[in-house]
Amino acid sequence: KSPKFCFFIKKAVICILKLSFMQKFPIGIQSFKEIREENYLYIDKTLQIETLLNRGEKYVFLSRPRRFGKSLVVNTINHLYKGDKHLFDGLYIQSRWDWVEYPVILLDFNLISSSGTVEELKESLKFRLTETAKRYKITLERKTYTEIFEELIIGLNKKTGKRVVLLVDEYDMPLVSNLTDMPKAEANRAVLREFYKVLKSLDHHIKFMFITGVSRFSKISIFSGLNNVTDITLDPVHNDIVGLTIQDIEKYFDTHIEYWAAEFGWSREAFLDELRL
Repeated sequence: KSPKFCFFIKKAVICILKLSFMQKFPIGIQSFKEIREENYLYIDKTLQIETLLNRGEKYVFLSRPRRFGKSLVVNTINHLYKGDKHLFDGLYIQSRWDWVEYPVILLDFNLISSSGTVEELKESLKFRLTETAKRYKITLERKTYTEIFEELIIGLNKKTGKRVVLLVDEYDMPLVSNLTDMPKAEANRAVLREFYKVLKSLDHHIKFMFITGVSRFSKISIFSGLNNVTDITLDPVHNDIVGLTIQDIEKYFDTHIEYWAAEFGWSREAFLDELRL
């Protein structure tokens, strides 16, 4: 073999060995449980989540563009309130959380049908609520999507003796996915407005509600029945609860930075300067 060929083989082997010690990236994975159990790289946002949960407001809203990590934050909060302590080994919040289990209703509108008819949206909501009821072994007797929502919240509170945690991810999907069909978007808006109106009379059954979306809720008037929702979208205290700061990058990608800086023949500082651009 030529010296040049051997050099490139040696370099390739070194590259593979270096990268084999790096954790896998959870690209496209929004399940906190999967990330933790499968040893994917997790950027610890539990300090920011603890700050959010300890701020005292019962109804909280966060807006960010897609692919910013909103769903992962929602999923992490889900496991906190479910008491899954083992998933938080080594993370900031584990020794600071009380690990009391609460009943959780998680409505992920990425999984709820919103491109079809209004009736399909209602049926999809009913299906997700019914699946939650089955998980907690609660029998639902009501028929409409709003009645089922109310019955489930009251039933969970009564059965567990704990107030209910509501997590709503991408709440505006039924609207933003139909922006080219405004009559359908308006019809979906009416369905959601009736859906959330139920919560106004159930405040004493609810412990906490966290809502995420890409559009500001104040512009859409879906939560007109809830006049006490706190919008933290522009709150500087919570600006790093999703996304990556330069501090996150330097802490969690240190090995990658060193490796790729060397590959490009740059200093670490020069490489970081390029990332900031």
